[in-house]
Amino acid sequence: MKECFLLSRLLMRFDVPDESLAGELSAIAHTPDGYLWVGSDEYISIERLSPTAPYMYGEHKTFHIGDFVPLFDDNEIDIEGIDYSEGYLWFTGSHSTKRKKPKGKDLEKDLKRLATVTTDLNRFIIARIPLVDGDLVKSGSHSQDKNQTLTAACLETIDNRNLLIEVLTEDRHIGPFIQSGIPSKDNGFDIEGLAVRGNRVFLGLRGPVLRGWAILVELEMTESEPGVLTLKPIDEAGKLYKKHFVNLNGLGVRELCWLEDDLIILSGPTMEVAGEVRLFRLKDALNLEDDSISDQDTERLEILFDLPYTVGGDKAEGLALVPCLDQARSLLVLYDSPLPNRRPDEHSVYADLFRLD
Repeated sequence: MKECFLLSRLLMRFDVPDESLAGELSAIAHTPDGYLWVGSDEYISIERLSPTAPYMYGEHKTFHIGDFVPLFDDNEIDIEGIDYSEGYLWFTGSHSTKRKKPKGKDLEKDLKRLATVTTDLNRFIIARIPLVDGDLVKSGSHSQDKNQTLTAACLETIDNRNLLIEVLTEDRHIGPFIQSGIPSKDNGFDIEGLAVRGNRVFLGLRGPVLRGWAILVELEMTESEPGVLTLKPIDEAGKLYKKHFVNLNGLGVRELCWLEDDLIILSGPTMEVAGEVRLFRLKDALNLEDDSISDQDTERLEILFDLPYTVGGDKAEGLALVPCLDQARSLLVLYDSPLPNRRPDEHSVYADLFRLD
């Protein structure tokens, strides 16, 4: 394992009255047209930033997700992954439940809060939105093939949840955690990584982690009717998903990012604790033929490097590849709950650029 090497930092400036946005970012993507797209775990929008100077992004524009795909209500989506593929910007919610936090004012009320688990329906979403000439649109022509029409769509919903949860509820590994409603930060079901290639979708699970093994779920999606995606069978037996178990030293998946046909995996603690943050490389992930188990003593799973971590903030949550200095590609790392030294002002935040090759 090599040591991490910080190449530079990248400044992102947001033009919104709410100063909390820059401190609550949870996902990022860099598209071929040069824009950065970021999502928050507290909003129902996707934010676009334009390059304004070397390693500076601004000219902020907000796109409200409800303008493109239907939402259950006005509550947060908890966006935990964004990726771009073949004309579409994809995103996923966490699909998780959450336990209420004690407020420290009244003992009995706090005990009740700790026993209360809630569900935000908007978290149960996987969707794609066409990206045309730098803007998100509900429908439009593909930039490289004007005869191809791109349409916004989200995964089919069933009884206040989507098809993914419906299918995984019966899974022998994941199902018990969904059925019992275990909250995300208690090692419950929690999506925190997304990587898309064409119609193939890889989801990284922060939890559950099973006996130290983290899980990737691989899907293939197709549009069953305008605006609605469904799961396409991925083998002759009609199976709707694959599971890839990876040994991340007991850590869960916090984000995914493509490096050619390999997956870069950002790993971190499953529960609410500051701890090791490590980057792995799952080689040839696009060609895993069936369910798989990848250990570190195989050639398939490689440790890249550890990221520095601090107690109380700077939680690494987003990954993207961007050019930096003389490097054709560097690894951009976005942080949730950034420490004060990352916030030059209330509407700005620094991300890190690490050497990858």
